[in-house]
Amino acid sequence: MPEALSQQSPQDIVQELGQQTTTASHMLAQASEDTINTILKALGQKLRDNSASIIEENAKDVAAGEQKGLSAALLDRLALNDERIEGMSKGLENISALPDPVGRVLWETERPNGLKIQRVAVPIGVLGMIYESRPNVTIDAAALCLKSRNAVILRGGSESLHSSLALHDLIQQTLKDHKLPEHCVSMVPIADREAVGAMLSASQFIDVMIPRGGKSLVERVQNEARMPAVSY
Repeated sequence: MPEALSQQSPQDIVQELGQQTTTASHMLAQASEDTINTILKALGQKLRDNSASIIEENAKDVAAGEQKGLSAALLDRLALNDERIEGMSKGLENISALPDPVGRVLWETERPNGLKIQRVAVPIGVLGMIYESRPNVTIDAAALCLKSRNAVILRGGSESLHSSLALHDLIQQTLKDHKLPEHCVSMVPIADREAVGAMLSASQFIDVMIPRGGKSLVERVQNEARMPAVSY
């Protein structure tokens, strides 16, 4: 992520990422199933190859969490090690093996005149995802969005910022390696809470917002989002 971006205001960051991600979404929507599955597998291997640097960045988040007095349970959720990185890699491979969600016929009928009508699954466009704590969500969210050919703007929890940015950098490297725009997966590179509000207002770029976290986060998204919101 360019350092200059992180020096901008939250509103300007979301504006720039929104424009870049929208442009990238058009190319992603045309990507083949084989291309996406190859990218997911390659990302899994890239996580393995860069586990030491991921753990080094994660240690900064854990140390900051200890200084803030986070509970042992929260620190455990935050921490990454070789075993958890391997789990993320295998998760990517599992997602690559799933049936292609794009192009599925959801419903069809035939009119008396012989005209056939089908409802077919297509990408939504640009998703927004706001989540807390666990850095592995960065990988999970990116993988599921890529599999469904939806570009995404991610905003992770402040406690896992270093970890999430390190993982995001590897995602973008892998996309570039396979000739897809790096902004198929974008990330807000700051911990400022105003970035959440900026995302929730960016309905000109984000088609659907997805919160993943505690009750207060979900309620805020449901109350303030200017676009449809889906929680799980």
